[in-house]
Amino acid sequence: MVPWEIRSTRDLDEFRRAVGAIGHYFGGWPADDEAAERFSRNLPLERMHAAFDDDRIVGGAGAFPFELTVPGGTVGCGGVTVVGVLPTHRRRGILTAMMRVQLDDIRERGEPVAALWASEEVIYRRYGYGLASLSGEMALPSGYAGLREPPDGRASVRIAPLEESKDVFAAIYDRTRLRTPGMFARTDAWWETRNLSDPPERRQGGGEKNAVVLELDGEPAGYALYRIHTKFEGGAAAGHADVIEAIADGPVATRELWRVLLDMDWKATLKAYLLPIDHPLVHQLAYPRRMQLRIGDGLWVRLVDVGASLSARRYADADPVVVELDDTFLPENAGRWRIAADGTERTEDEADLALGVGELGSVYLGGFDFGELVRAGVVRELKEGGAARADALFRTDAPKPWCPEIF
Repeated sequence: MVPWEIRSTRDLDEFRRAVGAIGHYFGGWPADDEAAERFSRNLPLERMHAAFDDDRIVGGAGAFPFELTVPGGTVGCGGVTVVGVLPTHRRRGILTAMMRVQLDDIRERGEPVAALWASEEVIYRRYGYGLASLSGEMALPSGYAGLREPPDGRASVRIAPLEESKDVFAAIYDRTRLRTPGMFARTDAWWETRNLSDPPERRQGGGEKNAVVLELDGEPAGYALYRIHTKFEGGAAAGHADVIEAIADGPVATRELWRVLLDMDWKATLKAYLLPIDHPLVHQLAYPRRMQLRIGDGLWVRLVDVGASLSARRYADADPVVVELDDTFLPENAGRWRIAADGTERTEDEADLALGVGELGSVYLGGFDFGELVRAGVVRELKEGGAARADALFRTDAPKPWCPEIF
């Protein structure tokens, strides 16, 4: 008999202790009830699961209620977060038990998809998550920060007070979100407590969070949040500016917004993180090599309800494909599925491809294709040309999937 109980938290004290299982590894966060209450504005108590050993909470796993953009639409999604087990209780199956309870809860709430950022990427494949997007970071020396095109005369920029920026930023963000797979809807509470808040303990030695709005012909078309880390060596600037988030409508607005960030004085380097790998800067910079662009894993996606999740996204007008799906963690998803532009359903037809649910998560947002997974040896082609037919069906004109923040 398993000696622990896993259930949703029932009050703020349980919530704080459950989040504290992962917070233990990050210096004891959340430190008090005030921080826990602020966090619970985005993560409801009932979406935080706790593992109890008698009356002690020894593990926790949360899931934000998200609306996630997928090719051609949006879908309900459990945004998995703050997953951890105290070091005194590792290697006892607690994490596996929490993952099963959490995924069952996500499905029962009508969210066909789960997504997360992996602190350790080796962990989540065993639970059916697949690498669904890549993310870039850059460190561009100021001497190589020039753009190929001259400034656009329609562009103007202004510094915006954080406390007055939400409505303008949210409108720009939502326009971008609805056309970019991997982004999720932000509530007012999310903006206020996460994106626009600036507690001193989160500044990592830098200055206050700054905000700018880019306008084209007087209309807001982009915004950026950034922080300056001032440093001088030998009388010269040796510090850097961190771009926290920069989002704009279209190539011109993107170029002019980044021109402002690139042209800032008193810095040696401009650093940016969580960039989309198809970022226009790669083509707009005069010296793209100097970006020192580094690529890492981004979102990991888990199809919790395979039929509902596949039916929620758009496909090209191409021949249907049949996949033989393996899902050992949620075996109710396993079997043959016919995927077509008019919907997804179970079938007894012969399969074109055989794959695990994690690999299906990898292609779901459009970050990867079946052909490259076949070449990697993690998807099997059962019929000649099966991968090409599947790629034709899953192809969209959407940008590469991108999530601009870790949740």
